[in-house]
Amino acid sequence: MIFRQLFEPDSSTYTYLLACERTGECVLIDPVIDTVERDLGVLQALGLTLTYTLETHIHADHLTGARKLRAYTGSKIAVPAMDQLACADIGVEEGVPFRVGDIELAPLFTPGHTGTHHAYLLNKGMQPVLFTGDALLIEACGRTDFQSGDPAALYQSIHNKFFKLVDETLVYPAHDYEGRQITTIGQEKNRNPRLGQGKSLAEFVQIMNEMKLPYPRKIDFAVPGNQACGQCPENVPEQYRGPCDITALPIELQRIVGDQG
Repeated sequence: MIFRQLFEPDSSTYTYLLACERTGECVLIDPVIDTVERDLGVLQALGLTLTYTLETHIHADHLTGARKLRAYTGSKIAVPAMDQLACADIGVEEGVPFRVGDIELAPLFTPGHTGTHHAYLLNKGMQPVLFTGDALLIEACGRTDFQSGDPAALYQSIHNKFFKLVDETLVYPAHDYEGRQITTIGQEKNRNPRLGQGKSLAEFVQIMNEMKLPYPRKIDFAVPGNQACGQCPENVPEQYRGPCDITALPIELQRIVGDQG
């Protein structure tokens, strides 16, 4: 398997590239509209075909690159089925493997950050690998104060789906704000200040309810835009509109579009 962890600095979002070496097919988990050209450049450099984009949830802090990547490459948009997005090509659900070539991901329904959040488990090789989206971060977790967020549900998702995995499970989150890239289930059980050291449900709910986080600066356009798979709504502020247009790519990237589109 070919693997890359890619970073978008404005929203501190990680996008994950997983590719099947035998077929050259690949998936991008949680792509960002601002970095579509970068992602196309990575695909071109590695000689890969983008088969799918795959979302963990409807994001509130950035617009997804799914629709734009589909326009350029013909890739299919995969989202949690319970989101019921008319713009999506595939709905994923727990219990039904998601396959890209020889790669098989197990979707895990993990509500709490949002009501329909999913994580993805890759269990092939020496260590299981878990893409946790916004549910579990590095020594943190996703906020629970909007989009049907529920701290009790998030606690149960993390304890019943994540913390039951072996401690050596590698954890790749959708965000980190301090330059960190990876953690493990064992480390989060020990070091996570909100969840670790056996914190009770009541303690976690109190922590989350007392956080008083600022209103997300992109939520008013990101949520409706992501419900349309990354189509920019009219209320996108001018400073964020640059990536919205699907325009001609630089010459060096046009070959990959011609090959895939």
